[in-house]
Amino acid sequence: MANKLVIVESPSKAKTIKKYLGSDYEVIASQGHIIDLPVSKMAVDTENDFKPEYKVMKGKAKIVKQIKDEAKNKDKVYLATDPDREGEAIAWHIKNVLNINDNEECRIEFHEITQNAVKKAVKNPRKVDQNLVDAQQARRILDRIVGYKLSPLLWKKIKKGLSAGRVQSVALKIIMDREREIRNFKSEEYWLILAKLSTGKDIVLAKFYGNINGKIELKNEVQVNEILRKIDNKEYKVIEVKKSERKKNPPAPFTTSSLQQEASRKLGYGVKRTMMIAQRLYESGHITYMRTDSTRLSDEAKAMAKEYIKSEYGDKYYTDRVFKAKGNAQDAHEAIRPTHVDANLSLEKDEEKLYNLIKNRFLASQMAIAIYDTTKIRIQVEDYIFHVNGSVIKFDGFMKLYIEGKDAKAKGKDTDQEDEETENNNLPILNVGDILTQKDLKAEQKFTEPPVRYTEASLVKAMEEKGIGRPSTYAPTISTLQDRVYIEKENKYLVPTELGEIVDNMMEENFKDIVDLKFTAEMETKLDMVAENKENYVEMLHEFYEPFMKNLEDVEDKIEKVKIPEQVSDEKCEICGRNMVIKQGRFGKFLACPGYPECKNTKPIVQTVDVPCPKCGGNILIKKTKTKRSFYVCENNTNSENSKCDFISWNKPKKEDK
Repeated sequence: MANKLVIVESPSKAKTIKKYLGSDYEVIASQGHIIDLPVSKMAVDTENDFKPEYKVMKGKAKIVKQIKDEAKNKDKVYLATDPDREGEAIAWHIKNVLNINDNEECRIEFHEITQNAVKKAVKNPRKVDQNLVDAQQARRILDRIVGYKLSPLLWKKIKKGLSAGRVQSVALKIIMDREREIRNFKSEEYWLILAKLSTGKDIVLAKFYGNINGKIELKNEVQVNEILRKIDNKEYKVIEVKKSERKKNPPAPFTTSSLQQEASRKLGYGVKRTMMIAQRLYESGHITYMRTDSTRLSDEAKAMAKEYIKSEYGDKYYTDRVFKAKGNAQDAHEAIRPTHVDANLSLEKDEEKLYNLIKNRFLASQMAIAIYDTTKIRIQVEDYIFHVNGSVIKFDGFMKLYIEGKDAKAKGKDTDQEDEETENNNLPILNVGDILTQKDLKAEQKFTEPPVRYTEASLVKAMEEKGIGRPSTYAPTISTLQDRVYIEKENKYLVPTELGEIVDNMMEENFKDIVDLKFTAEMETKLDMVAENKENYVEMLHEFYEPFMKNLEDVEDKIEKVKIPEQVSDEKCEICGRNMVIKQGRFGKFLACPGYPECKNTKPIVQTVDVPCPKCGGNILIKKTKTKRSFYVCENNTNSENSKCDFISWNKPKKEDK
């Protein structure tokens, strides 16, 4: 009979750990938090050093009873919640529920769910770290104060159901700032001149650079035509050939942020989806803990990479490499990496894709640099200079296994210049003094483009760079902004809604500290200092609360109520004939009669695809699941026995080629 109890957070994690510990151990799951601040009130005593009023969460009484019953006759209880501040807080709550002494060494921690890691952790329990608990408590209390003090103001001045948050409001500001950049952007005209030149055997494409005195920006057609007139069909002479070697280092193994970004670029996964899949991989023992801002690898991991790389690719592809931690990284545990590099795993398709991405990135981080032979050629025609750039991989190194994805950029003069280096790869051998023949000469008019809107992944990158939030907060922050309808997704880009803009403007005008990026980043640093026992969390909360409340009192009566204009549709109300308006509800947009309460008619907004049903020719409707994933169904599919068509698909139907 088991005489030791291990408490983890999730049932799947419990199942994996049970396999490693044997019959002496019972392993149960708390299923996340069991104790929290109740949602019905602020539950923070601001007059008594911000003492929190914790309660058993709704629906968790049965689990609390199970934990108590299981712990009754056990010689030892181990708290094996996740290895971060939130996990420490959950362990602390369970410890208090079970009346475990503060000095009891009951907390165990592992960053990968493998047999060695779990058994080692059980042999080395420690006390619950009160500093980590205090840091998490401080975050929770801060967020509760901001949310419960500001949200009612938004309800009063804008509309019910809105929310403000310490990190959420800053993330919205980042998105809105980009939107203002786009709106204020003034496109500039610029030109390119391209010359197709022949060596007699080969063709090279040269780009106009300037003249013998330096670079010239081509701004208009008159300027361009004058240059074309002077150089058309004249002698093109090679005046400089510069060869060099360029080295490229591999990217670091994944942090939470870089995993979310790369999964978006390469797999098309949203931030929330990435973290859900990563959680499953962690709990089933395939990867290390997925909430981290560290790029550090353990000696054991590096040895595993070394053995694999040398075996698969040979000695010359291996390099022992250490990555420096970023300045604000907590570095509490390792980078995200596989716990093994097996080829044949029984995984779901999406799990396999993410696992392979993590594995390949981890291995690439310990592989040799890639080496390029680069050539830069300057060609003179009259007094003007053209450039030809080329590069050839001399040794592929880590690129044999992995090439990092890139984010989309707005086209402009700088990006066109960057393209020069990749446009010509294999160049013919050219020497100074060689004469080239013009085969074609053309000019292209271009216009600079505004900055690109944020995707989920690029927003995470921006938040990380600015020190806003921490690995555990990125995904829930973006989800909250979408749930509150402050932002919407258009294709993969995040676009602020009219409501989001109104909320951001109100916050910007009246609560500058809350939406100030520097202030928010400094608050994160202070939370780190609490975790390191370098700052008292109660003093930190006092320092924040007094000026925050004074500001709230000063502006509350000054803020005018904002009326959100209704968007009128072309759809007529069948009952009273008015044009229906578009409303936003819990489950998305819908049509409602503006005559409410006299007329209470509502109906869903029907979106269609401009493609007939492939089975019956009817209209294809776009519908959404509860998780807002789109699917496509024929209007004649009534999901009943009398249904005239059974077409339904996750994939958007395409027009058939005639």
